Amino acid sequence: MTTPRPALTDILLTSLAPMIWGSTYIVTTELLPPDRPFSAAAIRALPAGILLVLLARRLPAKRDWGRMLLLSALNIGVFQALLFIAAYRLPGGLAAVVGATQPLMVMTLAWIMAQQVPPRMALLAGLLGVAGMAALLLSPATHWDSLGLLAAAVGAGCMATGTYLTRRWQPDLPLLALTGWQLLLGGLMLAPVAILADPPLPSLQLSQVLAYSYLSLAGALLAYTLWFHGLTQISPVAVSSLNLLSPITAVILGWLLLGQTITGIALLGLLLVLASVSAVQWAMAPAKAAQ
Repeated sequence: MTTPRPALTDILLTSLAPMIWGSTYIVTTELLPPDRPFSAAAIRALPAGILLVLLARRLPAKRDWGRMLLLSALNIGVFQALLFIAAYRLPGGLAAVVGATQPLMVMTLAWIMAQQVPPRMALLAGLLGVAGMAALLLSPATHWDSLGLLAAAVGAGCMATGTYLTRRWQPDLPLLALTGWQLLLGGLMLAPVAILADPPLPSLQLSQVLAYSYLSLAGALLAYTLWFHGLTQISPVAVSSLNLLSPITAVILGWLLLGQTITGIALLGLLLVLASVSAVQWAMAPAKAAQ
């Protein structure tokens, strides 16, 4: 059975999530206290999770708790920790581009776990993305940080796996409860790590309080609600392909606010990656959805 093309409204709403996540990098580097990635991840996830769980007033079914814990770790706990490590250590555009390889990972998971052969166009787009990543990362002008690149790549893999499994398993929960429990459980995983690994938070200025509030209310509560809604309407690969908006947002914000530029081989690599992910989105939209 084929999945009809998703409604434009669903695509546009889901697109807001990676656009919001693309702003994480500039908010982190310009407004947050330095060198506290786990604290930022916990503060982003936990308050939003508590609020949504209180609003939803729905517990996961007993049979779903194991799956919810794994989804919470993949989509929130591990992913958010690695996201902020990358955000602190890499230019926003580079970190977001590495993260934008998620649709290729989801496509591979669908191929391996559900025996769904991706369309030829999607495979060709994936090869284009590999070439683009090589051009971007091998550019002499690229600011290298091995730990940051590793965090971005592993984080993308965690989110890709979580995205695929969320659609495949489809826990029996309303949207707000599904989002809230993942944020709450993921935040509870992050809190002790933040206490043990990060320096204590200093006295926060108003701008820093507002930055943390934005990351939690917009970057977690709103963005994840839109993301999981998209997963109920659009195939996992197509949803993940919308992550192309994350590097675009990060690069535009860096250009507008920080005077950052991407030129030469790095610019070619960025354009190839974005073209690749866009082509995957187009090729997978009418394809069979992962079950």
